[in-house]
Amino acid sequence: MRWSGQSVGAQQADALPELVDTAALARRSALERSGLVRTVRPPEFAGMTFHEVLAKSALNRVPGGGGSLPFGHTVNPYRGCTHACVYCFARPTHAYLDLDTGEGFDREIVVKVNVAEVLARELRRPSWGRDPVALGTNTDPYQRAEGRYGLMPGIITALTESGTPFSILTKGTLLRRDLPLLARAREHVPVELSMSIAVYDDALQQSLEPGTPSTDARLATITAAVSAGFAPSVLLMPVLPDLTDTRAHLDTAFARIRAAGARSVMASALHLKPGVREWFFAWLEREHPALVPRYRELYAGGAHPPAGYRSWLAERVRDARRRHALCSRPLDPATGTVAAPAPLRTRALAARGAPTAGASSAEAAAASPPRAAPRASPPAAAPGMLF
Repeated sequence: MRWSGQSVGAQQADALPELVDTAALARRSALERSGLVRTVRPPEFAGMTFHEVLAKSALNRVPGGGGSLPFGHTVNPYRGCTHACVYCFARPTHAYLDLDTGEGFDREIVVKVNVAEVLARELRRPSWGRDPVALGTNTDPYQRAEGRYGLMPGIITALTESGTPFSILTKGTLLRRDLPLLARAREHVPVELSMSIAVYDDALQQSLEPGTPSTDARLATITAAVSAGFAPSVLLMPVLPDLTDTRAHLDTAFARIRAAGARSVMASALHLKPGVREWFFAWLEREHPALVPRYRELYAGGAHPPAGYRSWLAERVRDARRRHALCSRPLDPATGTVAAPAPLRTRALAARGAPTAGASSAEAAAASPPRAAPRASPPAAAPGMLF
């Protein structure tokens, strides 16, 4: 469903030729192994480089899903993300292509230009069991690049026509463009929408997430999704110690979420694994140097803050949720997105030919938080980290 001007063979007059240097040649070898077609630097995306590749596969199977489905499945049309969130857990994935995990992750975007066609082909296989598919688990499918490439309509159409339930997690307000298409898809398959909105202070949000739409714009997208008949969830992740964990900030956040029309909110504390930790601390030293000792203490033991802090924050979040009459929903332990409701899981099992007599156990899995999380899961799904 891309426009003809965005086809792989099309040459665009506004695309600048690749600047060749030693570093670019080194990176290119890794990208070529991923099916590189061309590299462009469009003037309307100042400072951005798009590496267009031909994907060999679209569906990613995530081991260790647990519950009623042994595996979670994801689709990621992009690698790297123009949202440039300093805390993004997906930064280390850029190293797989010999790309920089700092500014390179923010500015060098790998675009799977044929992802919709490949996905449609994979979904037509007799072996495909119509397991729920998650989008937005690695990098955002509605980041700015989607405005140029328009990959999501084709992905949504392929999933819908195959009878595959799916969920979308995004920070991108471009989701509004596809709400009519998603509403039509919902007539045939279950569709879950979630918006990630972590920061409710404008200056701090622009410092932490310089490429994202504003908090106001994302909340307006929630309202638009509600008007379109969806029940979107908000992921207030991550909560940052001494920056967004105050009662005042959380109270503002939950009040604005409720006013936007959402009814469920999940939260988790900042997670700093290697490859992300260094980039975040560089930002912290520039923007909030007085907090560096506090963060070094909190994260001295690893990627997560200590249990005492997490318990303290969980109670604070629960209190704010109660005051604003909001609820929480479990996350899928394989994908880190909002867990599929019981009817979706039951339908997926039936499509796979699995016994449906155990639907009650599927409902129990959907109604309670996941007990464990695989290594491949986003940090929000880790046990004891979500509240």
